[in-house]
Amino acid sequence: MIDLLSDTIYGSFAEVAKRNPDNSALIFLGERYDYTVLKEMILRFSASLHELGVKEGDRVILYLYNLPQTVIAWLSLQRLNAIPVMVAPVYTSYDLKYLASDSQAEVILCMDTNLNYVMEILPETKLKKVIVTNMVDLLPLWKKIIGRGFDRIPKGESPSGSGFFSFKDLLKNGRPSALPDFRAMGKSRTSVILYTGGTTGLPKGVPLPESLFLNNVKQWRRAEEGVIPLGEDVVILGGPMYHIIGLATMATPLVLGGEPLIVLPRVVLDALFDHVQRYKGKSFFAVPALFRMILEHDRVDYYDLSSLRYCGAGGDVLPSEIANRWIKKFGVPLYQGYGCTETSGLISVSYSEDGIPAEGAAGKIVPDVDFKLVKPGTLEPVPAGEPGELLVTSPCPVTGYWNKPEESAECFLEIGGKIWYRTKDIVRVDNEKRLYFEDRSVDMIKHKGYRIAAAEVERVLQEHPSVVSASVVGIPDPKVGERIKAFIVLKEDIKGISSYDLQKWCRDRLPSYKVPSYIEVRDMLPKSKVGKYLRRELRDEEIRKSQKD
Repeated sequence: MIDLLSDTIYGSFAEVAKRNPDNSALIFLGERYDYTVLKEMILRFSASLHELGVKEGDRVILYLYNLPQTVIAWLSLQRLNAIPVMVAPVYTSYDLKYLASDSQAEVILCMDTNLNYVMEILPETKLKKVIVTNMVDLLPLWKKIIGRGFDRIPKGESPSGSGFFSFKDLLKNGRPSALPDFRAMGKSRTSVILYTGGTTGLPKGVPLPESLFLNNVKQWRRAEEGVIPLGEDVVILGGPMYHIIGLATMATPLVLGGEPLIVLPRVVLDALFDHVQRYKGKSFFAVPALFRMILEHDRVDYYDLSSLRYCGAGGDVLPSEIANRWIKKFGVPLYQGYGCTETSGLISVSYSEDGIPAEGAAGKIVPDVDFKLVKPGTLEPVPAGEPGELLVTSPCPVTGYWNKPEESAECFLEIGGKIWYRTKDIVRVDNEKRLYFEDRSVDMIKHKGYRIAAAEVERVLQEHPSVVSASVVGIPDPKVGERIKAFIVLKEDIKGISSYDLQKWCRDRLPSYKVPSYIEVRDMLPKSKVGKYLRRELRDEEIRKSQKD
């Protein structure tokens, strides 16, 4: 039986650290940090943040790769009851400016390699304090020397002056004795803000309540208990911490099991295989595209991955072909889950105690989640056994987006005195509460596990001086879920604008995973009678083409 040790994230971690002081907490590039050391670093960094003026409810941007520093900063902000705002380190100044302005953050922790983007936006945002770290800040000197000697460490900027701080210095100089006493602020306290695609074309912040996050982490760990008892796991971090899969994976061993977490700055397959082999990694959560890449990697057979016991796929539909190939090759199933950022990652999950998951099922609806299946247009209930749009709620749900009243009203509905989230996904649920995904709204594209709003890509394309209008859809692709294709109409008499030019325009304004793979120029785009672009027609047209081929 898995029980939470506290009603708070930091309280749970502190209790785990107290019970498992000498257990390895983090493993990073060959270095181990036990729970005693990790807790001491968290308290020191918390004290320095407190001295910088970070207080309860303040938003602090973590613009970082998967590093021990990210874990330390995230838990330090939980200690202060402040709110981490997780931002992908691949975002350029274009997105970073919007996210900083939207969150109203005054402090940012960034890499030395993306500091240039921070510098660009400082005059136009409320950011006042910049904390800088690098990939090897917490590694021994000899490893830094070797890494730099072989040019394996990314080089970045390290500015000095008022408002700029070194992560290492803050970690070294923090005085835990100066920290105020920790206090719980209630189940609905916002524990983190994650950004996801917005139907209006702007990313929207999802403020996750502490209780919801903890309860879902508990279910995350319970799913694998049938094959890995609590306290015996070795967790491989397979997703970025700015994505709910990566964030939940990171938190699970640290607030529940006192187990080691293997942290990789980026997923490089040979490094991933080596760490599984060397440290006997047992559990691993990732998007389906990564499992396909593992199966198709030409050196996967050089490594011993037999320690793996629970491999979970989420973020997109798991193709049956991948699931079947995986169990045949490795002898363990691929367990599937389903959820979204707005539900803290989980609506359904495959519990290992149930054995090999039913084909096509994305697990069972987790306890404490109530659901309805309705007709998308009228929100009337669908007959039992038929697919419908999924609405969900829980005891402490997200009730709206950060600073987005219009999108909140569209996606969060009050029904029967509860707040229900509209997933806009069409699913079917059987008598055993197993969930089967059927279709998704054409407004959202799933590419490599990322949830991308078509409107966000359209907005960027329409800002190009040569583009009159744009419509963006996801084209099914077995390797990555969906590929992004844009259809555009150019202004009259425009010549010399190529797809490459428009992709470069997008690349300068969007992270790489949101850049269209294909751009097609048309004379006109299909519209409804009220002038709304009909993405569904374009998507269906592309699917018909692929079926003919």
